[in-house]
Amino acid sequence: MSPTGRTGIPARGTVRDDDLGEATLRSGDLGNGTYRNPVLAADWSDPDVVRVGEDFYLTASSFGRAPGLPILHSRDLVNWTLVGHALERLLPAASFATPQHDRGVWAPSLRHHDGRFWIFWGDPDHGIWQTNSPSVRGEWSTPHLVKAGRGLIDACPLWDESTGQAYLVHAFAKSRSGINNRLTGHRMSSDGTELLDEGRTIVDGDLLPGWFTLEGPKLYRHDGWFWIFAPAGGVSTGWQGAFRSRSFFGPYEERVVLEQGGTDVNGPHQGGWVRTGRGEDWFLHFQERGAYGRVVHLQPLRWGGDGWPVLGDEGAPVLVHPKPALPLQPPSAPATDDDFPGGRFGRQWQWTANPRDGWTTRHSADGLRLGCGRTEEIDDIRRLPHVLTQRLPAHPCVVEVELRLDSEEPGARAGLAMLGDAYSWIGLRRKADGTVRLVHRFAPVSADRERDAAFGRPAPEGRARLRIEIGAEARCRFSYDTGAGLTRSGQVFAATPWRWVGALIGLFAAAPTGTGPAGTADFTTFRITPSDIPPSDPREESRR
Repeated sequence: MSPTGRTGIPARGTVRDDDLGEATLRSGDLGNGTYRNPVLAADWSDPDVVRVGEDFYLTASSFGRAPGLPILHSRDLVNWTLVGHALERLLPAASFATPQHDRGVWAPSLRHHDGRFWIFWGDPDHGIWQTNSPSVRGEWSTPHLVKAGRGLIDACPLWDESTGQAYLVHAFAKSRSGINNRLTGHRMSSDGTELLDEGRTIVDGDLLPGWFTLEGPKLYRHDGWFWIFAPAGGVSTGWQGAFRSRSFFGPYEERVVLEQGGTDVNGPHQGGWVRTGRGEDWFLHFQERGAYGRVVHLQPLRWGGDGWPVLGDEGAPVLVHPKPALPLQPPSAPATDDDFPGGRFGRQWQWTANPRDGWTTRHSADGLRLGCGRTEEIDDIRRLPHVLTQRLPAHPCVVEVELRLDSEEPGARAGLAMLGDAYSWIGLRRKADGTVRLVHRFAPVSADRERDAAFGRPAPEGRARLRIEIGAEARCRFSYDTGAGLTRSGQVFAATPWRWVGALIGLFAAAPTGTGPAGTADFTTFRITPSDIPPSDPREESRR
């Protein structure tokens, strides 16, 4: 039966995690010829996808983190691995020397043309950029600014094979330009380096009754039409639209092709269409889930008798569905665990700003050796550029890492953080008397200084095992072990996103401003283990 056909498996509704098994916590593959959404259960925001031969590649927004523009690979659209990044450092470099958590790379588009991979993206403060490479795993070109300007976002190119013409479409961020709810189109040079006209509005959402915040366009050619897949209505409550025209510059007809309906998938939003080598059509899009960020769903797509695309289950998102008719693949998901061999960290990690020399040290053993970077922002880790982060899994889990604070600098600290607009961290701090103590600190939303979540306890050997249990709704329980067994610390902390970015798990080391080397901290055996155990009720502490 075709993946869009009916089976005895429900297309929507509620399915308990314990009914589906632990495999769903790492991969959407259920192991029985079906998959469960989301297929990427973490913040892979604004996904776009392309097929080259039998391989599928996906990229996503990376905002102000470095390296940026992640590249994921799959053979079946369900099981994905992270294979690299296309952007080692963000440009202009000076703008990203400090954290810019919700700026930088917005909504990239990934294409393959003329033997090369191409990624276009909008930076809301600088303009539309492009990078390309003959190999998705190889070295990417230095980013080229195609169109300068504030508020230019969500860029997507099209090389029309039937005419040899190239085009570009983009949206606007009202916060920078004062404009939104419209899409602008340009003719573009075939080498993707310049635009050949001033551009014109090709879709004006203000002229469409009920449409607002039109953005995220993806441009295609199909069946003699120009197609733009673009969402509207806002990331949490909106819908996915499709537009078609016989001419690139319009006029365009519109239709809503995917919306929440009676499902739990709010605002199905912004993604990419891809066709398999066997002729099946699929659509990858995101769902906004608060602290978990924008998780990625896979929807079947078929073309109706009237020539319009039909997504999901007659326009509503599917929860469980037959997998694409492609060769069987082992369950896989982007890596989370890390032993940091030789001091190197895995692809899943990103800095909160462009990296600098001295933030890490290579060595002969396992373990991440972070330099205790000197900073005036010692009491607000949201402002530290040298926090090494990875995405928060969108399922209950336990995060653990072992830490040794080697720095002798008074005030030096290092720890494990849950980082967002509010944050909390647990770790070690060197006191003025030379002793090391366990500390647990937090900062509420918009607070500019940390507060103690628990009183410091001695860590006689300068070592600790640190732990965060993450339950439903990203509620976090912190614990530590300094040699006497695992001990809970503080109250339950509810992780929060930034404006457009999900919460991040972070490792950091820092020291107060001063002169000379500030020393290092070593992290070893980082693990994220799926769990169905929620953190305890915060009132439990008062009953002990």
